[in-house]
Formats: sequence, structure tokens, C-alpha cells
Amino acid sequence: RRPRRCDKNWLLHHDNAPAHTSLLVHDFLAKNNKRMMPQPPYSPDLAPYDFFLFPKLKRTMKGRRYASLDEIKAASEEELKKIKKNDFLKCFEDWKNRWHKCIISHGDY
Repeated sequence: RRPRRCDKNWLLHHDNAPAHTSLLVHDFLAKNNKRMMPQPPYSPDLAPYDFFLFPKLKRTMKGRRYASLDEIKAASEEELKKIKKNDFLKCFEDWKNRWHKCIISHGDY
């Protein structure tokens, strides 16, 4: 079980893919009084994990061979720890700019 790190300003970001709109997710959000930022489903240009995190992990992990899921998990965690705070700050600034462009174009981007 993960330690509780959420405070009252915690905000969940996910797209509206079916797995993210399940009753289980809605119940969790309601039970924990969490806000959700709506987003069009399958919009990788608006999701930091798609335009920042996954490509960064893929670049560093591509071509390696893993003997088990535990080995993949350990390698992923190792690579995540290497990402600098400034990289995340730049990512979220970029995310804000991407949303701004989407809003300006009324979602037709």
C-alpha cells in the first residue's frame, strides 16, 4: 500500500479513456473528494505521461532485455529517479502551453 501523499489541493489528471471512467474510479474520486481535470480521450499531446514521461523512459530502456517483471519494475524506478526536478517543471510548463493552444483553438488543434 502506498503512503498517503495527497492533500486538499491534489488533482488527478487522466484522459477519458474507458478504463479511467469506470465506476471504480468515479467512486474513488467521490469518496476522497478529489477533483478531476477533464480531457479528451486518447490525446497524447495533452498528457504529460505521453509527451514527456513515456518517451523519456522508452529512450533509456529501449533495446534492453529483462528477465522478469520485477526487473522491468526496478529498471523503470531507477530511470524515474534520474529525471531531474527541472525536467518535470519544464514538462508542466509545456503542458500548460499545450492546454492554452487547445483552448485558443476551441479544441480543434
